[in-house]
Amino acid sequence: MPLLNRALRRTQETLAIYWMLARIVVPITILTEILSRMGVIEAMAPAFGPVMRVFGLPPELGLAWLSGLLVGIWGAIPLIYVLVPVADLSVGDITVFSALLLFAHGLPIEQKIIQKAGPALIVTTVLRLLGGVLYAFLLHRLLMATGWLASPVNPAWIPMNVEPGWGDFLLGLLETMATMLVIFLALSWMLDILKATGLLDLMMRGLAPLLRLAGIRGEAGEFTAVGLLLGISYGGGLLIREARSGAISPRQIFLACVFMGFAHGVIEDTLVVVALGADATGVLVGRLVFAVAATAAISVLIGLMSERTFARWAFRSGPRPILDI
Repeated sequence: MPLLNRALRRTQETLAIYWMLARIVVPITILTEILSRMGVIEAMAPAFGPVMRVFGLPPELGLAWLSGLLVGIWGAIPLIYVLVPVADLSVGDITVFSALLLFAHGLPIEQKIIQKAGPALIVTTVLRLLGGVLYAFLLHRLLMATGWLASPVNPAWIPMNVEPGWGDFLLGLLETMATMLVIFLALSWMLDILKATGLLDLMMRGLAPLLRLAGIRGEAGEFTAVGLLLGISYGGGLLIREARSGAISPRQIFLACVFMGFAHGVIEDTLVVVALGADATGVLVGRLVFAVAATAAISVLIGLMSERTFARWAFRSGPRPILDI
């Protein structure tokens, strides 16, 4: 009976967090889609063209990057080969652009979720953008110096850029939210089962050295691992629940969110960009190494901060009600 009561309580907590996430995801997704269909994103794109040259990329990809930043990976992917012909791109070009996209995408939604766990919105958003820009630039310079990945890109898949009608869009959004609910509940129950059976401890022992290098320890590592594998919506959503309980320290929550910002959804996202022609070493291995090193450096930096400075600049002190938006 105590086990059943615990499961029911966990389910109620998870549903409350899901409801909060839905109130973030649905309106922001619809608003972004409206702006996209009105041409607002396309009108802003020319300002991003010169930035692409810093990474040795065609300026036309500025529109795809901006769409990715605001809409998400699936807002950028259909545009890539529409904006620039396959014959004009190398494996290195797609790898560098994919790195930019994987570090920072869907910021209005993902950063709002991270903010709900406690970390400051502006600080974590700037860190994600700077991390992506720095990694993409370093990768570009490495490729220029060595000639690595200079061969023409040969994508296994070229997505079609077909804009769905509003009916199809809303149906797709509904299906996404339903899938998210099922996965979210399953993850919540699965984590409790894995904890009870001791399997979670075994899994975390495998990831612990990597996360420890980044300064992430204890229970924060469990939710960081979920975010790393499945994405911020799931890892961040579960972390919100624990943050409300006070079981994880604010500094560990901050580091977990920073790490997830640099490296998250590595299964699906990596497979997608590799199918487009990106090199797996550049978009996965290099990204993980950078995420660990950058988060470790940030861990040292916030370790030098007083509690007052940390609370003022990096973390929202005092929990807010779960349903407060």
